[in-house]
Amino acid sequence: MDSILVFSHLRWDFVYQRPQHLLSRLAKHYRVLFFEEPEFHEGPSTLQVSRPMPNLTVYRPLTPSKDPGYADAQMPYLKSLLKQITDKNAISLVWFYTPMALPLLEGVDPDRVVYDCMDELSLFKNPPAGLLEREDALLKRADIVFTGGPSLYRAKKDRHPDVHCFPSSVDASHFRQALDRNIAHPSQESLPHPRLGFYGVIDERLDTDLVARVADARPEWQIVLVGPVAQKIDADTLPQRPNIHYLGQQSYADLPKFLAAWDVCLMPFAMNESTRFISPTKSLEYMAAELPIVSTPVTDVVDLHSDVVEIAATPEEFIAACERVLSMSSEAIRARIRAMREKLSRTSWDATAESMRTLLDALLEERADMVENLAAASVSNAANAASASHRVAASRSMEASPRTGLAAAPRAGSQAAINDD
Repeated sequence: MDSILVFSHLRWDFVYQRPQHLLSRLAKHYRVLFFEEPEFHEGPSTLQVSRPMPNLTVYRPLTPSKDPGYADAQMPYLKSLLKQITDKNAISLVWFYTPMALPLLEGVDPDRVVYDCMDELSLFKNPPAGLLEREDALLKRADIVFTGGPSLYRAKKDRHPDVHCFPSSVDASHFRQALDRNIAHPSQESLPHPRLGFYGVIDERLDTDLVARVADARPEWQIVLVGPVAQKIDADTLPQRPNIHYLGQQSYADLPKFLAAWDVCLMPFAMNESTRFISPTKSLEYMAAELPIVSTPVTDVVDLHSDVVEIAATPEEFIAACERVLSMSSEAIRARIRAMREKLSRTSWDATAESMRTLLDALLEERADMVENLAAASVSNAANAASASHRVAASRSMEASPRTGLAAAPRAGSQAAINDD
């Protein structure tokens, strides 16, 4: 079984998203070694190892350096720890989620290199120094590039000869559990309707001013925000209102239980550089729950889903869109659900992972053929060299020996004695 070494800026046990969806499926066909960003640890560096599922091992480096992420100061520790992994595993593929880990490629010697670009990390708040330079280098080194949506594809397609667009997909059966409205999570029982909900990481991509405006304009609406507050965000700056409810990080398994209790699903993303290239996974997940969706005009949402998602550019439009979907007729609701179901029938994480696997297997087969051809050429060259050496040696031997028989005749002239025995 081939091994994939993955360098990630995300924790495996953080929010369940694209890396977890794809790699958990690829682990059925490859041995996946998931290498996370380091964590500070007093004392000698070490690896914290966990195995969340068969064929998938998570490595969390613990180092004495306080430098963040894949900073240069971390590299000596990380390379030493990485060697413990590569000494025991032949690496067929190295898979990058962050270009910052590129220096760790030294000494790994994989057959192929993959860059799965799921976000434009340089546009997020406080990006690491040197990120753009390392991405340039990674795009030169990678054999294949995947992108997490159409806008990212357009941004990368002219920077590499083999770029493929794989937008966010969905495990529809998981989120269809929300169709049973009786499974609603107990944390929301006391909240009156209507409930308008969002789940995801609360960071600079969430328009908290918009959330506050909606809450102030409609105090009878309950705004439910499910998800962790990113460390780079000061939680004290988040809007506090009687009808805004922060329910914290919840497990992926429980997300349908939150959806089951909502009346409207929200995607109140800020329209800034950090959201310019996002392709929200929750778009299709909300659809699987067959709930109305209201979003700000994120490019990929508009391009892919504006037929079933209400798009609103201003707070006033956002409030009006929420009111509109809350008062939709039964006929309009049925039409929207039919469109959602048709859209969901065309995509799944299973299909996306399988398409990726087809490309990866072709890359590895191409590499194997190349190695085989090089080996054959090497053998052929060696054989030709040996044959040529043998001919030269034979020629020199003949020149050094007394000539008799036919070999001697050209030089002996008519007086030569011909001896053929």
